[in-house]
Amino acid sequence: MTDRIIDVETVDLRFPTSRELDGSDAMNEAPDYSAAYVVLRTGGADADDGHGFTFTIGRGNELAVAAARLVAERAVGMSVEEIAGDLGGFARHLLADSQLRWLGPDQGAIHLGTAAVVNAAWDLAAKRAGKPVWKLLADLSPEQIVALVDWRYLKDALTPDAALEMLRDRRAGRAEREARVREDGYPAYTTSAGWLGYDDAKLARLCREAVDAGWDSVKLKVGADLDDDRRRCRIAREAIGPDRWLMIDANQTLGVAEAVERAHALAEFGIWWFEEPTSPDDVLGHAAIAERIAPIRVATGEHAHNAVMFKQFLQAGAIGVCQLDACRLGGVNEAVAVLLLAAAYGVPVCPHAGGVGLCELVQHLSVFDYVAVSGSTEGRVVEYVDHLHEHFHDPVRMRGPRYLVPEAPGYSARIRRSTLDAYRYPDGPVWREGTAGDGAGGANGGRGAAR
Repeated sequence: MTDRIIDVETVDLRFPTSRELDGSDAMNEAPDYSAAYVVLRTGGADADDGHGFTFTIGRGNELAVAAARLVAERAVGMSVEEIAGDLGGFARHLLADSQLRWLGPDQGAIHLGTAAVVNAAWDLAAKRAGKPVWKLLADLSPEQIVALVDWRYLKDALTPDAALEMLRDRRAGRAEREARVREDGYPAYTTSAGWLGYDDAKLARLCREAVDAGWDSVKLKVGADLDDDRRRCRIAREAIGPDRWLMIDANQTLGVAEAVERAHALAEFGIWWFEEPTSPDDVLGHAAIAERIAPIRVATGEHAHNAVMFKQFLQAGAIGVCQLDACRLGGVNEAVAVLLLAAAYGVPVCPHAGGVGLCELVQHLSVFDYVAVSGSTEGRVVEYVDHLHEHFHDPVRMRGPRYLVPEAPGYSARIRRSTLDAYRYPDGPVWREGTAGDGAGGANGGRGAAR
């Protein structure tokens, strides 16, 4: 009998990170890291089902959960063999619901829901193949990789034939690169030291601890008060020394002229990149900033909602660092499209991973990119945030400032059942008993209750 998707489970999962101001920045003062979690049920053991999610920061997560359920209904009844045998066709099938697309298209809550379902399908397919997702991808032929992508709106920037030629050129050395990344791991940077809500003493202490732990790249949140930014950048630079990378992130808070002024005001601290300096939708604004603040690089992408946005950023020369998000894009397939575009334009991909489970997912994409697409780690680092990994069955593994290659079959997306039960919103005991503060559902703007 053929395995089929017989049911879909969805969970509104929220963590009270607002209590400690973990994740705080100039736009998001007190987020509660959350996941719209999806399980594609096949009737077997939980570990054999497909697990996926998309990421939000608290209130509104229920919208992403509802969207994921609506999208996932199109998968019910499909055979696992059919899905795993044509993951490109499966993603296009999910997006073919014209009535749901009217609510997007390819953006907003529906696209977030699509990401959760597509990610769950890749988790399922990789488990059935006995491989981690990065390896499942890297073992595909160039023709199979190209077939994963919906090329309709991308061919003016990169044709399928050009992508195919690029991938064929990269085939030489694949085995050596895979062996190297298995041995050395993939380079990372830390954001955990630089959340905006941390006081100066905590910032300095965490930066020193990062250096002691071997980190050579640290990111700092900026974008509120200029004097505060200058003071905090000085503290960070003094703590990490003159030779390590210091990146700053304004989280969309500035206009174009203000972003240019802020970059110039902070340039003395040796800034490697300026992340999300303005509205994430403003392609031409980013291009203007990039031209005026060079050699500081402009980095963006965590809120770029589809591959078309990345296409335009790259065509306009608007970014020097591509920061795709494994859950903002419509899942693995669209992430592959962005990796191909970035490689074609010679722009390094440094994925966003500041949220629950994002580190677990993007490590697969970056390892695949290195092995099969870009063939390089030069100027590439994956964000690492040391939060909430203990809730996953296959959490990221680090050796100093490097991700160790995932080995377990799947997409590293499966969250422990005890966590799903405890942090389910609003009826899980963490929320029902009031032990989580009021960040996700309270009326005071998301700030957690005093401890």
